[in-house]
Formats: sequence, C-alpha cells, structure tokens
Amino acid sequence: MPPPPPPASSPETRDRHKHAGGWGALKAGMSHVAKAHALLPTVKSLLRVNQPKGFDCPGCAWPEPKHTSSFEFCENGMKAVAWEASGRRVDPAFFAEHTVVHLADQTDHWLEAQGRLTHPMRYNADTDHYEPVPWEDAFTLIGEKLNALDHPDEAIFYTSGRTSNEAAFLYQLFGRMFGTNNFPDCSNMCHESSGEALGESIGIGKGTVTLEDFDHADAIFVIGQNPGTNHPRMLSELQKASKRGADIVAINPLKEAGLQAFLHPQQALPMLRNAETPIASLYVQPLVGGDLALLKGVCKLVLEAEAERPGEVLDRAFIDEHTAGIDALTRDLADEDWGTITAESGVSRETIQQVADVYLRSKRVIVCWAMGLTQHRHAVPTIQMAVNLLLLGGHMGREGAGACPVRGHSNVQGDRTMGITERPAPAFLDALEREFGFTPPTHHGHDVVAAIDAMNDGTGKVFIGMGGNFVSATPDTPNTIQAMRQCDLTVHISTKLNRSHTVTGKEALILPCLGRTEADAKPDGTPQRVTVEDSMSQVHASRGTNTPASPELRSEPAIVAGMAQATLNGRANVDWAHLVADYDRVRDHIARVIPGFDGFNDKIDIPGGFYLGNAARDRQWRTDGHKARFTV
Repeated sequence: MPPPPPPASSPETRDRHKHAGGWGALKAGMSHVAKAHALLPTVKSLLRVNQPKGFDCPGCAWPEPKHTSSFEFCENGMKAVAWEASGRRVDPAFFAEHTVVHLADQTDHWLEAQGRLTHPMRYNADTDHYEPVPWEDAFTLIGEKLNALDHPDEAIFYTSGRTSNEAAFLYQLFGRMFGTNNFPDCSNMCHESSGEALGESIGIGKGTVTLEDFDHADAIFVIGQNPGTNHPRMLSELQKASKRGADIVAINPLKEAGLQAFLHPQQALPMLRNAETPIASLYVQPLVGGDLALLKGVCKLVLEAEAERPGEVLDRAFIDEHTAGIDALTRDLADEDWGTITAESGVSRETIQQVADVYLRSKRVIVCWAMGLTQHRHAVPTIQMAVNLLLLGGHMGREGAGACPVRGHSNVQGDRTMGITERPAPAFLDALEREFGFTPPTHHGHDVVAAIDAMNDGTGKVFIGMGGNFVSATPDTPNTIQAMRQCDLTVHISTKLNRSHTVTGKEALILPCLGRTEADAKPDGTPQRVTVEDSMSQVHASRGTNTPASPELRSEPAIVAGMAQATLNGRANVDWAHLVADYDRVRDHIARVIPGFDGFNDKIDIPGGFYLGNAARDRQWRTDGHKARFTV
C-alpha cells in the first residue's frame, strides 16, 4: 500500500499561553463590554455583580467571599453581564424579516448575538415566521395543550440552572399539581454522577466544603477541571493557597493555562510587573478517563504507607467511628495490579507516588472536580474513589478539608434543592402535600435522555423549557432536534435567541423573561428580589437594577404563575397571582416545605445570605447504616 499523501499545508503551530488572567483576560472582558452596545448600563451592572445588595453573577456558581471588593467579577462575569445588558433587540420586526428556516441556517453565535428578546412570540407554520402574541393568549394555548393530553406524563418541564429558587419552586409545584414528575434539568448532563456518588458514599449529593476552607487546606487536588475558562474566580482562591505554601495538584489530560499560573487582572502591581503566581505544584496528565485508575493507585499507596507505619497514616479514630467498608476496600486495593493501574491511568508508578506523597504530608485535604470526572461511563466510581481517598485520612467534616464538586450554572444546585428532580424524595412530596393540600405523583419521571426518547416515540407531546438551550446542550443534537419536532407544542422561556428556538413543534412559543441584572418589581413598584444557592450551599438574595430590555418582559415566577393559572384554574388551591405579587410569600412556603430554610425571608437580609448546612460536613451520614461508606 502506498504511503498517504502529505497534508496540503502544514498545521499551524503557536506558543500556548502559560498563565490565565492578565492583560489578555482584561482585554477580552472589555471587548465583551464594547460589543454590548450599552456601555453605561453594562459598567453600572458590573459594579453590582456579587455585591451584598447587588445581583448574583449569572456566569457561574462559584461562591462570593464574605468581604467583597468593588470588583467581584471575572472575564466570564463581564461577558455574562454584557450579554444580558445588550442594546440590541430581537423584536417583532426582526422575526417578520427572518423565517425560521433562515434562522436555522445561521450559526449559534450569530443567533445569540442578535440581542434581547422583547415580546412573546408564536410560531405560524403557514408563514414560517414567529409572530407577536399577547401574554394571556400564550398562557391560554399552553393550558389548552396541557389539558388536552391523555396523561400528565406526556408533558415535559425542563429547567436550566440559572433559574432562581423562587421560580424553580413554583415550577415544580405547577408540574406536580398538574400530575407529573417529568423534570429533566441541566444537572442530568453535568453533575448527576456527583450527586449519585456522594449520596451513596456520604449521604448527601453536595460538596462538604465552604469557601473559607480553602484558606486552611494543606493540599488541594483539582481533577478534571479548567477553572481558568469555566469559573475564573476560583483562581483567586488557588492563588492565595499557592502563596501561603499549600500544595496544589492538578490532574488533567491537558495542560490548562489557569492551573499552571495566574495573573490576577484586578491586582495592579503584579499586572504592571507581569508577575504571575504559579498554581500547580504538581501537574499530572492521565489518559482521558484514566482518573479512576490513578486515584485507585494513590489509595493503594496510602494503605501501603499505613502498613509500613501503623497508626501514623490513616485516621483510625474517624474510620472506626464514622465509616463502613474499609476491610473490603483494603482487600480490593491489595489485589489490584500495578501494571493495570499504570496502563489504564497512563501515569507511571513514580508519578502516582508523587501524588500520594502530597496527600501523605497533608493534614487537611480538599478534592475538587468538575465535568472532566463527571461525564465518563465510570464517573460514579471515579468520584467515589476520590471520596475514599478523603475518608482514609478523615478529611471530611473538618476545617480545610472535604469534597468540592464545582458546579457550572449559577443556581443549578438551588434548582435541585427546590425540588427540580425527576426522582423526588418521599419526605419532600409529603411536605408539599401538607403545605398545599394535594397529593403529588410519586412515580419517577423523565430525566433528559428519557425525555428525548419520549418525544421521539410520541409519549412526550408538550415541552416547556425554563431557560437554557435544550437542543444544543443535550447529547446527540440531531436526535434531539428530531424529537422536539414531534411535539404538539414547544415553549421556551428565554432572554435571548438560541438554537432551540429554530426547532419547533407543531406549535411553538417564545416567552421573553427578565434577566438577572434587570429590575423586578411588585405591583406597587416596590423592588422584588430572588435568591440563589451557590456551589457551596450559600443562599443569598439577588436584586437586579437595570431597566428591563422591554416593558413586555415578565419575570420567571410571573410566567410560571401565568401558565399555572391557565392550566390549573379551578383544580388547585393556589392563588398564583397573589403568590408572585410578593416573592416573600413564595419564600414563606419554601421555609415550611424544605429543611434548612426556616426564617428564609429574614436570613436573606443578612449580607451574603446564609449557609444552608450540610449533614456530612457535620459528620452526620444519611446513608444506609448511618456511616460514610468506602466503595470498592
């Protein structure tokens, strides 16, 4: 066989950035501000991002420090705020100019760059255009289509992780009063494996650390994560840890710039000197998916060190009092072959020993991870092996130590806390029944993949999306497009145009909502506020101040109330309009339904909000047997 022909041209090569932040981040952030075509509103908004009386940044779920500066935002935050404060508008004239077929031919970037949605729109299949529709007519259509279904489970209620706690609580209440637990959400596609793994191992599907723990950790392991791109404010904490001498171990197949070094764009003197801070003291590059074998190798070396120095390595008091399964894990690790570990991880035994050495000399260890761990077929056992590592040293439930899954969307954790799940806990459903006087459905509903399958096979007929971009975010986009087109009705509650709006059911609605930066008010004009929960279980208020992009915009809670009233009129003992006229009333219900939210309205008056609490952090294990579990 002849050799293949040479490439037509040589591949382009260039030096990679060796640090994140710096002048490049500042320049990129300012470019987003310039593109917004609304300089003053954007700048004013940036001064209120993550401030005690400001709004929560929609960019990510990284928590705010207790003592904020006037510039508590990053490049991603600048982009998110500028994106929302855009002076460009997608109004009825825009839709009159563009058919849906034409819009579908455009790039995702072009669609989202057109600006803010301004009016509720209804798809006209005869003309292939979206046309303006009065809000009440839109709600009536939704109610008619939902009530015409043969079974409530033919409806799908999807949620994005930017939805506020108040909107999420009302949304799940509406869906369950309608009769379904079909609540797929973006968690199904990102950290579902974290929740499963942590729930089985320590009894709660959330991380156990707070931001303050980063000030006390001796070692921080950052696995399968790129904070420089996805949550840049985390780099501030890693920078502080590095400067005080903590070990930072980065485990990632790629050399991410932010995990090598960081130049803080808001620190003037280092910027002028171009003085970056090294981040990772050890950088390990396993094979893609090799993290499980790598972590298993580290655990094996920790047990070997204990065998050599009995009583000096493991936290025996913690293990004996708080855990189960150590003997099975010990046997499994003893039987594991080093050849298999190094082959499957792609990392030499010597390098794995270096990782173990960092762990062995550290009294307080935090393990952080993101979607580099969560989106593998073996994600759950990989995360549980990271938990095993923490449990061996008692690094759970004490200062400077614990598990830290880093979430993406700014309220994805709060959505779940509010009951957005296809598998609700019986205690939650019982509390709903006591509070609202109805019997919620108890059978499990559809997650994202099951929802796509249901739409494809004709048993999912109405899709309502609270935020997000379902078509582009889900796995197998062509299959999802085909599924959405089978629906009788698709509804998207959005701030901007995106790919999902170009994929319609037989009928389709776009309902424009307020953004996080925009002012929301009660009927008397008094400002409203919503709440969010960050990655570390801190709940706080968010108050937008910008003038809404259009007087036609409604808040997410108000849109949920409008849909619910049109659908459940006469079938539910809830005055939806009364509830959303003052979100304090929604929070009063939340306080009586969801543990940890007692005194909700008073607690959010505290600057920075309140810590929701975490049973595992308190070494209370809500597992079978009431022990933290080592997992083989």
